[in-house]
Amino acid sequence: MVDLLDRWRVAALGVGARPDAGLTKAGEQLLTRWREPHRQYHTVAHLTVVLDVVDQHADLADRVDVVRLAAWWHDAVYDPRAAGDANERDSAALAEGVLTGLGVPAPTVAEVRRLVLLTAGHEVAPGDRDGALLCDADLAVLATSPAAYDRYAAAIRREYAHVPEPAFRAGRAAVLTGLLALPALFRLPPLASRWEGPARDNVRRELAALTESTANADRPRADLG
Repeated sequence: MVDLLDRWRVAALGVGARPDAGLTKAGEQLLTRWREPHRQYHTVAHLTVVLDVVDQHADLADRVDVVRLAAWWHDAVYDPRAAGDANERDSAALAEGVLTGLGVPAPTVAEVRRLVLLTAGHEVAPGDRDGALLCDADLAVLATSPAAYDRYAAAIRREYAHVPEPAFRAGRAAVLTGLLALPALFRLPPLASRWEGPARDNVRRELAALTESTANADRPRADLG
């Protein structure tokens, strides 16, 4: 199995980064971020899955090394207490600064930044093959088995342990409703044909459970005294 740092170096060198010690140091610092103790789902395991999907479907991308770098950066900053798309914006800004310092050409840095920002809403324009591959890879967990999906949902809840249950149910339901409102969860035909149905089934199942929990919490409790 190829070491993650080697995968980082190959992708960065593929887009023009300087082959010096700073490249390895930047990769090590990125991995430190992905290993922060407050992360429960947005971990090195998630990064690896995204990279694996990108590698497995590299022929679907226009510039696959750019997509790989965007995968490395898309959750580089992850604070569950941040509002809106702050994590994606901060991740994109961090990518811009580090990649520029590594000598990556400005147009490529701008493209990595653009791709990272796409992962905030996963809304991809028609014909954007690189954006589609990154977003499809980021959402791959939605199409896993029900048991694996439930583990993912539980990990998300642990990341938001600071949020009271009613507020979490409402916020999570809004996220899931937004996903279901997308014209498609997956854009690239080879992935959409396999993943769209199972993913929507999983999301609807979690949403139904959240709605049921909310309804039960709102019901008057029987007098057991």
